This record gives sequence, structure tokens and C-alpha cells, in this order.
Amino acid sequence: MPPITLTLTLDQTNTILEALGQMPYVRVYELIEAIGQQAGAQLHPEGAPAGTRPAVPGTAASVVPGSPA
Repeated sequence: MPPITLTLTLDQTNTILEALGQMPYVRVYELIEAIGQQAGAQLHPEGAPAGTRPAVPGTAASVVPGSPA
């Protein structure tokens, strides 16, 4: 399937991630990872600090900086 490009604000992206966090992990984990990787690459083009990785919404760490706790 061909990829598409969406332009979303941080708040919109976090809302989507929060909704995905309510779904069964087995159905959405790849999508959450893809969003986290793409957002991280855009927000930190020089690379993220070693040892950091996106978290599932609703956990202690947020996927996208500036997300509501």
C-alpha cells in the first residue's frame, strides 16, 4: 500500500496516540512505533539522546514532547 503524508499538530498527534492507547496493543503497536519514529525524526533531526525510545501513550513517558501528562 502506498504511504501517505499527513500534517498534524503535536496536540492532534497526541490525541491520535491516546486513542490508539485504548485499543488492543497487538492491533496498534506497529502504528504507534511508526508515529513515534516519524515524529522523533522531525522533532529531533540530529538524533535522540542514547537510550531514549517512544512510549505508549498513557504511560509515564510521552511519545511526542509537549504532550499532556
